[in-house]
Amino acid sequence: MKSAIRKNRPLAVAVTALVGLPVLLSGCGTTASSSTESVSEIAVMDYYNNEPDKGFIGDALNACGTKAGVTIKRETVPGKSLISKVLQQSSSKTLPDVLMLDNPDLQQIAATGALAPLADFDISTADFAPGVLSAGTYKDKVYGLAPTVNTIALFYNKDILAKAGVTPPATWDELEAAAAKLTSGDQYGLAFNANPTYEGTWQFLPVMWSNGGDEKNIDTEETAQALKLWTDLVKDGSVSSSALNWTQADVKDQFLAGKAAMMVNGPWQIPSLDKQASLQYGVVKIPVREASQTAVAPLGGEVWTVPQTGNKARQAKAAEVVSCLNSDENQLAMAKVRNTIPSKTTLAAKFAEENPKLATFTELVKTARARTGQLGEEWPAQATKIYTAIQTALTGKASPSEALKQAQGQ
Repeated sequence: MKSAIRKNRPLAVAVTALVGLPVLLSGCGTTASSSTESVSEIAVMDYYNNEPDKGFIGDALNACGTKAGVTIKRETVPGKSLISKVLQQSSSKTLPDVLMLDNPDLQQIAATGALAPLADFDISTADFAPGVLSAGTYKDKVYGLAPTVNTIALFYNKDILAKAGVTPPATWDELEAAAAKLTSGDQYGLAFNANPTYEGTWQFLPVMWSNGGDEKNIDTEETAQALKLWTDLVKDGSVSSSALNWTQADVKDQFLAGKAAMMVNGPWQIPSLDKQASLQYGVVKIPVREASQTAVAPLGGEVWTVPQTGNKARQAKAAEVVSCLNSDENQLAMAKVRNTIPSKTTLAAKFAEENPKLATFTELVKTARARTGQLGEEWPAQATKIYTAIQTALTGKASPSEALKQAQGQ
């Protein structure tokens, strides 16, 4: 998740040097057009408007376009502007041939009838992780597929923890004890983002979901317990009160500067962390309340779709490009260069072995949940209630349970 405005989108924006372009030319599926019309160019729209993702995704698209025998005419727009632009284009019937969406936005757009089911083009959805398919599904039909995905976990500074005699925590009690012991001077034990945007909700979901919290109704004991954990950590000084305004990039900066011994963040931060040669860090799952609970994390990533443009020949070519982006070879190549996780389950074990820093994230993706899985297009409204309750509780305006009750009733 990356922007401070729509940051329920964990973009894996920190990317290493471009690699594997020849690989990106392979493994692209073909879809026969039902029209004899010749198509030489297709339009693509996405929100990768910053480097290095802009260049890498552009190379991938061009490679898949070459395989499909078309030229890619690409438009990149800022993430905060994408949905409004898509809705405008849908009403004016000027949608691009291939459209990328942040996965929580897919259901909203599919509900308008603007997207074509991928089954119409015989694009295989076999072997995709359940959460990935859920993120791309609306009313039992798959409209979008993500070549790679991401989630969040707990990073820890190995040297700081070793010096303090602290082992990486696995439960909430262990987390609170470790964070308190690791807090000294201008160093906090833990950093997370609790700002009033979707990004604040995204970072809270692991403790909420792992404890049995339900996004359909946040006024429950399970979610109140999770919010009390967040509140207690700030109240006892283990987490800076600045977390109320931090972005995930700010959290990463605190960790890099040695001002936080642990942080909640995603794999897109790894390139920045690796630039600091003196930093030795590890990654574990975000702790659960009881050791018997399963860690459940939110699924981040972008899906590629085929809009309903009314031109069957162009849609067929667009489907070839979407299929190509989701091939095994391209999933592995994109995951490696972008520090993300392949969406197909059979690729996960091999990928984790070859990329040990991403092993924890790869394991989490197996049980990761799509934010729209239960609420569909109603998710944004409920996500707003969640971060509103977090802000209310962390500023001391209400107890966790009362803050959630107030927010749920809005």
